[in-house]
Amino acid sequence: MKVLVVNAGSSSLKYQLFDTVSGSVLAKGICERIGIDGRIEHKLPSGEKLKKDIPMPDHAVATEIVLSYLTDPETGCIKDVSEIEAIGHRIVHGGTYFTESALVTPEVIEKLRLCVDLAPLHTPAHIMGIEGCTAAMPGVPQVIVIDTAFHQTMPPQAYTYALPYEMCQKYSIRRFGAHGTSHRYVSAEMCKILGRVEGTKIVTCHIGNGSSISAVKDGKCIDTSMGMTPLAGVMMGTRCGDIDPAVVTYVMKKTGKTPDEMSDFMNKECGFLGLSGISSDSRDIEAAILKGDERAYLTASTLAYQVKKYIGSYAAAMNGLDAVVFTAGMGENNPELRERACTDMEYLGIKIDREVNAKAHHQSNTVELSTPDSKVKVYLIPTNEELVIASDTERIVSEMKK
Repeated sequence: MKVLVVNAGSSSLKYQLFDTVSGSVLAKGICERIGIDGRIEHKLPSGEKLKKDIPMPDHAVATEIVLSYLTDPETGCIKDVSEIEAIGHRIVHGGTYFTESALVTPEVIEKLRLCVDLAPLHTPAHIMGIEGCTAAMPGVPQVIVIDTAFHQTMPPQAYTYALPYEMCQKYSIRRFGAHGTSHRYVSAEMCKILGRVEGTKIVTCHIGNGSSISAVKDGKCIDTSMGMTPLAGVMMGTRCGDIDPAVVTYVMKKTGKTPDEMSDFMNKECGFLGLSGISSDSRDIEAAILKGDERAYLTASTLAYQVKKYIGSYAAAMNGLDAVVFTAGMGENNPELRERACTDMEYLGIKIDREVNAKAHHQSNTVELSTPDSKVKVYLIPTNEELVIASDTERIVSEMKK
């Protein structure tokens, strides 16, 4: 089945065309500046990237442009749009309404609208992406694959906040988590390596510009570091992560920031950027460390320390640990972070092979980072969220056709 995977933003539309039979990506690209002027970057079958400025007043037009590139004799990989049998959409937040991927229906769209307050920057864009595909490809079934769904297996003691219970119920205040599609993929891959699902205890570390860590027991999430929003957990590129809640009101009083300004501050001016004063990019931080920059070292060490604490706390929550998985931008490509996070963890049974770890970056294959005598396996597993979306879409649409 040929499945078009879509990840819509407020002014962007990322896409990949999958052949689920071969598991290959036939084409990929991104439309940017939708509603402003418009630009497409399309990867040709040869691997060459084609960039072109082209008007895109809305997501429907952007989708039409994508389809024209996919079917063009020179830039495309299919002869006709009818070859696309289904569309899969990445959805950031499904609230309490979605515990699994779902076929798009009017009722599903209405439930997504109820999630706007929980992800105001993402959900309206997702809906525009769905509506754009509906306009461009009427009748083609669409499926939503939700990042928060994987975390819906958390027990109440893991997702509940100590606020008045009635308030939590009324306003859906609870831990939801994020990056669930990534955690789901790499934990499943780790279960394959371990040769079982039942009885497994895995900590998955999705570390990038946005980072989250999950405890996965028996193949199901029992806890995760991000909270009601993606601001919680470990420090990130520009996000502060967990801080004393009183810091929020303290800074507001000292600086006169409004609630919206404070939210922007914690999301866009903190984390690596704020602490280092250099950059939100870990590569810049590591380069500064080599030059002796103390704040850069403090920044990198703080993140590693926080990751280490989560690994330890989740081992306690699961009553043991079989494996630790690193994935996403930094998790896959920052050996220094992985080594710092796994150092002095022998008490838990973690022994990392420093030589193997140092060489493991910018590759697409799975790498075992732990030593042969390590009681806990440590792996680098490149994430593949788009493949999960394509697979779920194929399964749901195939079942619909039966």
